[in-house]
Amino acid sequence: MRMLRRYALISFVVACAHLVFGAVVRISGSGMGCGDHWPRCYGSFFPPLDRPDLIIEVTHRYLASLLLLTLVVSFAAAWRRRGEPGVRESGVLRSSALALVLGLAAALLGALTVKLGNAPFATLAHWTVAMSLVATVAATWIRTGGLGGDEARAIEVSGTARRASMAAAAVALVTVVMGGLTAKYPGAAVACQAFPSCGTNPDVARAAVFVQVTHRILAVLLVLHLFGFVMGLRRRREEPLIRRAAGIALSLGVLQLVLAGAMIGLHLPPVLRSLHEATGVSIWISTFVLAYLAHLGRGGHGVREPRVENPDDLVGGDALRIPAGSMQHSVAVIIARGADL
Repeated sequence: MRMLRRYALISFVVACAHLVFGAVVRISGSGMGCGDHWPRCYGSFFPPLDRPDLIIEVTHRYLASLLLLTLVVSFAAAWRRRGEPGVRESGVLRSSALALVLGLAAALLGALTVKLGNAPFATLAHWTVAMSLVATVAATWIRTGGLGGDEARAIEVSGTARRASMAAAAVALVTVVMGGLTAKYPGAAVACQAFPSCGTNPDVARAAVFVQVTHRILAVLLVLHLFGFVMGLRRRREEPLIRRAAGIALSLGVLQLVLAGAMIGLHLPPVLRSLHEATGVSIWISTFVLAYLAHLGRGGHGVREPRVENPDDLVGGDALRIPAGSMQHSVAVIIARGADL
């Protein structure tokens, strides 16, 4: 399983790099850097790197090829070890197979996007499949025990926490999809000239303003949901693993709002604007990991039992493991004293 965990980690890193670089392609307008040629770039797999848009586009394609290679290796390794204990039971084989299928689908959608002249909705479909791919690779890594997967199987997570984490992941997915649409829909990226209010831009269509505003509202709702979620986890004393994962997601959400304000207020260049989408990808990954870890946890009230530092504080030896100070402890003491009489 350790070898499968390493393969999953490598695939996850490459998938994240590929996804973030795809955002750079969209923001910089380099999607047609190789024209409508695919898989070659102007008839060559190694074209002369004489234009910035060509360099960005061909680098994205190289990352896609590397990602497919890592997915094939990961699936082949899981298939070879399918008879080993824990491989088939943990679902590593299934998730690695799904990741490979999604990787091939992303490649085909990338080709379709190029052939359609980088049409917005083709690009959005490519972006959505790529996000599903990185989530599946993360699930594979968790199933091998990484990212807290081993710890999650040994904890109790309340039903409230599981439902709230799934809601966070769902809202994050829709928000990031809308972010991709905002970057590609004509005029949507510049539809709002102010932050946090939208302002007016008479040069763009109303539909573009709607796309931008919808993306903003979803982002704010996500951060508010994560804030309430984190507060609820602390109040209910949920497991530290879930609290840490939720805290990371909330921190990334707050950072995203700050970056959004800076991007609009300071008119950041495309390279720095790519940080906004990179953070959005990180939010999607963190909320998905949070939801998956909560899903793996056993169902329960989610409240940690009080730790007993002194074994003498327990009544009845191994038969009654009752912490001192509780009501059950007081009743047990009365019963024990009555028995002594």
